Amino acid sequence: MREISENAMRILRAKYLLEGETVEGMFRRIAAAIGQAEDESERWSSIFYDLLSSWDFVPGGRILAGAGTPNGQLFNCFVLPIEDSMESIFETLKNAALVLKAGGGTGFSFSRLRPKGDVVATSRGIASGPVSFIKVFDAAAGIIRQGGMRRGANMAILRVDHPDIMEFISCKAVEGELANFNISVGVTDKFMEALEREEEFELIHPNSKKVVKKLPAREIFDLMVEMAWRNGEPGAVFLDTINRFNPTPALGEIESTNPCIVGDALVATEHGLMRMEELVERYAEGGLRVAVDRRMLGMSQVKRF
Repeated sequence: MREISENAMRILRAKYLLEGETVEGMFRRIAAAIGQAEDESERWSSIFYDLLSSWDFVPGGRILAGAGTPNGQLFNCFVLPIEDSMESIFETLKNAALVLKAGGGTGFSFSRLRPKGDVVATSRGIASGPVSFIKVFDAAAGIIRQGGMRRGANMAILRVDHPDIMEFISCKAVEGELANFNISVGVTDKFMEALEREEEFELIHPNSKKVVKKLPAREIFDLMVEMAWRNGEPGAVFLDTINRFNPTPALGEIESTNPCIVGDALVATEHGLMRMEELVERYAEGGLRVAVDRRMLGMSQVKRF
């Protein structure tokens, strides 16, 4: 097994190695765990160990940390549904806590929740709105550290046509608010068309589907821009575009994502390493080739892993 730098070892010790574990031990732990899914588990565990110890292939961080451990989970990314009931909200919060405890990151659409001030028929109370529950989720995430090593990464999305959209857009205006959450507006084609035409845009009650009020699309967009300029949020998630490319439409519409990659992440291209933000800009201008290690495309062991 080749030598690795002290900086790499520092990261491994901090995030992935179990107490007293060596790099070789980590690879053997992972290979044995993944190999258990095979009929010839010992043979495939050996193949997977060779693949890992050569550093030709390194799996994701949750696999490095979780494979072969009690209650370990192997995925980074989760999106959890929230329906408009107290039972659903806190069932999702419980599930989110378990995901964060195991080292995963979570995304949520709060768009199904009734707006602030709405009457709750079952209790004769008044709804506090999506933003209030985002704060509850944020407080829980602040307490739970992912796998005991890092704070939970969370994404809250609210559709642009939700009646509470203006409160949502500005909910991180104060420094330190919702410190454990990123927020993004779920932008629709209808909103972009209204913005282009300088028209008013209808805000729709998520349950009754009735128009609650109208706002100039420009007013909504300008607040998004102002808040993004002040503190980098909210982002924009183009829901209709995402669903046009949804590979599993029979399972339902995609309503949310989780926080997965940052704009300054580096990607290998024909022009060398480029930031993701720059890659998106270049792609929009006419295309760009992303570099892929051909060894990975032809390695059946990687596909089997």
